[in-house]
Amino acid sequence: MTTHTHTRACDLTLSLPPTGWLEFGAGALRRLPATVLRTGHRRVFVVTDPGLRTTGLVDRVVRTLTGAGIDCDVHDAIPPNPSTGAVDTAAAQAREFGEAAVVALGGGSALDAAKGVALLAVNPGSAAEFDYRVEPQRPGLPLIAIPTTAGTGAETNGFGVIEDKARHRKVYIGHDTVKPVASILDPELTVGLPPSATAATGMDALVHGIESLASRGANPVSRGYAAQAVGVVSRWLPAAVEDGTDLEARSQLLLGAHLAGLALSISGLGLVHGVAHAVTARVGAPHGLALSAVLPEVMAWCAPQAEDALARVAREMGAGQDPASAVDACRKLAEQVGARRPLSAYGVTADMVEDLARTALEDAVTGNSPRRPTEDDIAGLITSCL
Repeated sequence: MTTHTHTRACDLTLSLPPTGWLEFGAGALRRLPATVLRTGHRRVFVVTDPGLRTTGLVDRVVRTLTGAGIDCDVHDAIPPNPSTGAVDTAAAQAREFGEAAVVALGGGSALDAAKGVALLAVNPGSAAEFDYRVEPQRPGLPLIAIPTTAGTGAETNGFGVIEDKARHRKVYIGHDTVKPVASILDPELTVGLPPSATAATGMDALVHGIESLASRGANPVSRGYAAQAVGVVSRWLPAAVEDGTDLEARSQLLLGAHLAGLALSISGLGLVHGVAHAVTARVGAPHGLALSAVLPEVMAWCAPQAEDALARVAREMGAGQDPASAVDACRKLAEQVGARRPLSAYGVTADMVEDLARTALEDAVTGNSPRRPTEDDIAGLITSCL
């Protein structure tokens, strides 16, 4: 006999992200013009990176838009770790182009930068001055997200992480009004992603799911999204790394990353991201690889206050129910896909540890950690990962 525990709706209050609309499936890009028109605009400002320009994908997007009578301009200079200055430059171009929908095309860097562009195109100030906790004078321009990697889940929320080079810190920019009004998830756009990038972005999605399960901000809805994401990503990531043309693996990864993004938009993240943000800002390590470098160690350290969450991770990864098995499974998966290297491989040295620990402790996501760290705790974790 199966038993169910019922919770009356009046007994439960959940924080849910605002909803947009989703186009998912191979060939979904063809629905971009109709999606733009749903925003009420007939002009588009595309935010992307130079790599996608060289692949021909940007030209394909432009042809899709102009063929439908939609005017567009393109900013294709977003770097892998976008800075406040890069966002300001793109926003200045968008401001000159005028009122339009913003299309963010690329990985998390392009999507995060586009959120700043959508805000700063219609509001005074610079990205370095922007305070995401203060209501902007005007709502941002409507944003349509087209991710070309399966990892960040940046299409699910209105906040981005960018680099303040002057302070060697990652900072947040965004507002609910620049949460994408629509997301186009077309797995065909991720087929050309190299194995190393597939592994790094896939590990990012996995960590989103794991930290969303363990976060102090988790609730039943976020846990549902997160658990599904952990199971999907851990199953399909090795297949996508081994054969990048496997459209089923690409589709599943893209969906898993989206589910993980929905989870983190509710629950927030944790200490793994706090450390990785500090590392990436300091030495420029790829975000997903910085996460993988510290993931097992932080999981093991958090385990005393995250037993249920890590047991769920173990189950979803087919590793039993022991929290320690979850740690081991994550370590083995990162090694299997080639994403597990020590922090020293990215240029982190012992004399950086104190500043990295301080920066990680100050990061807003660290406050969601199920076990509250001190600066010394974080320093010890970083040192163990060198």
